[in-house]
Amino acid sequence: MMSARASSGTSAQRPLASQKALRIIEAMRSSVARRGSVGSTFDRVASEAGVSKGLLHYYFGTKEHLLVETVRHDCELRLQRLERQLADARTADDFIDLMALSLERTLQREPDFVTLVFELFTLARRNREIAAEYAALQRRMREHLGGMLAEAQSNGVLHLHADPEAVAEILFSLGDGFALRMLAEPQRDFSATVRAGIACARALLVD
Repeated sequence: MMSARASSGTSAQRPLASQKALRIIEAMRSSVARRGSVGSTFDRVASEAGVSKGLLHYYFGTKEHLLVETVRHDCELRLQRLERQLADARTADDFIDLMALSLERTLQREPDFVTLVFELFTLARRNREIAAEYAALQRRMREHLGGMLAEAQSNGVLHLHADPEAVAEILFSLGDGFALRMLAEPQRDFSATVRAGIACARALLVD
């Protein structure tokens, strides 16, 4: 169960695992990718999800919190997927290759997710409540990957050259930067840039 806030600012718990709630999240993701958060009104998202506008208010309260929950939902799915993939890593090279593959697949198959995150960041710069939600989401991602890195180090797969969460922050920063630039120039060959990024990652993860 994920949390949502009512428009009055009070907390409310809503069961977001229902098919209708998931359709709303999918519709919001698609709408933001095409129209941005400003153009993704409740009327448009409700129409694309095939539900009433009132249901969006019930689950999410405001459009801004719908955007937060959409990003949170997608981030959780990607963390779960990354954790399953990294569980198979037996060497540092395996770990690095799987991290690079995760970024590549996101950019190729789910570029809307990247747009969604940057839209939320932009909104967070103008809205204190959303800024707190965004910071909490970033913290969740950092702590989760940091935990995976620490476990890999305890298993002898990695040798970290900094605190696990600091390394996680750097890896996410590299990924975010790559995503922004690669989506801005989709026809450009980024092979050399990716190799340089992997070299940076190796410096933090390997003896």
